[in-house]
Amino acid sequence: MGGGSAGWLSAGLIAAEHRASSPGGLQVTLIESPDVAPIGVGEGTWPSMRDTLRRIGVSESDFFRECDAAFKQGSRFNRWCTGADDDYYFHPFVLPQGYGEANMPEHWLAQHPDVPFADLVSYQPHLCARGKAPKQAATPEFAAVANYGYHLDAGKFGLFLRKHCLEHLGVRYVPDHVTGINSAANGDIASLQTQRHGALEGDLFIDCTGMQSLLLGKHYDIDFVSQKHVLYNDSALAVQIPYPDDNYPIASQTSSTAQSAGWIWDIGLPTRRGVGHVYSGAHIGDDQAEAELRAYIVATGGPADIPAPRKLRFDPGYRAKFWHRNCVAIGLSAGFIEPLEASALALVEMSAAMVSDDMPATRAEMDIVAKRFNEHFTYRWERVIDFLKLHYVLSKRRDSAYWRDNTEADHVPERLGELLTLWRHRAPSRSDFNRIEEVFPSASYQYILYGMGRTTEFTKQHPHEAAMADGYFREAANLTQKMLDALPTNRELIEHIKRHGLRT
Repeated sequence: MGGGSAGWLSAGLIAAEHRASSPGGLQVTLIESPDVAPIGVGEGTWPSMRDTLRRIGVSESDFFRECDAAFKQGSRFNRWCTGADDDYYFHPFVLPQGYGEANMPEHWLAQHPDVPFADLVSYQPHLCARGKAPKQAATPEFAAVANYGYHLDAGKFGLFLRKHCLEHLGVRYVPDHVTGINSAANGDIASLQTQRHGALEGDLFIDCTGMQSLLLGKHYDIDFVSQKHVLYNDSALAVQIPYPDDNYPIASQTSSTAQSAGWIWDIGLPTRRGVGHVYSGAHIGDDQAEAELRAYIVATGGPADIPAPRKLRFDPGYRAKFWHRNCVAIGLSAGFIEPLEASALALVEMSAAMVSDDMPATRAEMDIVAKRFNEHFTYRWERVIDFLKLHYVLSKRRDSAYWRDNTEADHVPERLGELLTLWRHRAPSRSDFNRIEEVFPSASYQYILYGMGRTTEFTKQHPHEAAMADGYFREAANLTQKMLDALPTNRELIEHIKRHGLRT
């Protein structure tokens, strides 16, 4: 129930992997109200989206053509640490050279402490700084030279997925209003009562109704676990900005620029920029937040005269359970924290994949699958919160109540606080995040920890690794030069894809 990116990704993945278009396969129906538009501001993805699109049989070339998509190779954070003009760092998608082979943070601090960590151990920040694409025109669809995800037009993406689901995957589409929810004797949902199509029966109901959470939240009254005490942002202003000309460079990363009580995202698509201010309504008013957004747009080459930004409100948090009886919530109906690090669509992918992979064959199996699902996603939501809070708690900014409040120890999740204590004397490592499919690997924590200016006083040192680490530093530098010479710009490759496509 519900379309948008969450609904159509979920329907597509399940339909593709359970033969919805074949006799004997699962019957997958998507119902959405024709009058309720999706929120449509989630424009950033992780590299995992490449595998998701491949699993549902999408052409990457068609995806670029129809979704106004661009390549994303990570994030750049501006003014998060000190607030100075030269305060920036990258969180790239590629792992550091030598990751897992040597203690790279230790040898970075010992040999090159004046070079930003990510810039030393990874070639990808340099590709982003030069606006380079992560592959060449001859590289096949979904394959990478440098690891990448996407920036995309969320509205076009939902329509693209819908078309693919209907034309190729056998999904039944019902554009109609749900007027009631009919319960079975055992408390399951038996059917959805619709305005024009009567009662739509089902065995499993997936709630993709956005923040309304009409099935899991309103029908089943599953509690919402607010995280407002940890992450304060609850408001956003979003606007689309034209480029000065058609050949303007397309950024290869999401830029996140800290403000007095939040931060501004800046996402480059082939035809425009998507810009928005995420902020705490308890720390700044809407008018001041809009003034900061407009000032940023002008300072980054945009027009002074922009349309009124779209205003959004949200309560950061997630449901106490995500799967209850025969109903599972995916997307905003399960929860939302904030756009930082683009975790929303990634959690949709993970949720849809686990539903598809663990699809219960009988009702008797469903409660076991639901229990496993709830354990997995409670852990994942908690790790997302830890990782996002890491960006704030390490800030040295004290120029506003917002930044001061974010560094208060009693506003830090217990597990993150314990890890920060350990990381005073050792680097984030794989032993800190030991699940097979972690939301963020320890490498990501290293990029943020050291990008934000934290240093580690290593009590256990590895001098025998110094020469090995130096070799990895040189390897990163050599790869940087090689890729800068060989790779086209983001815009050049996207224009090639639109005209000629990628090799399949």
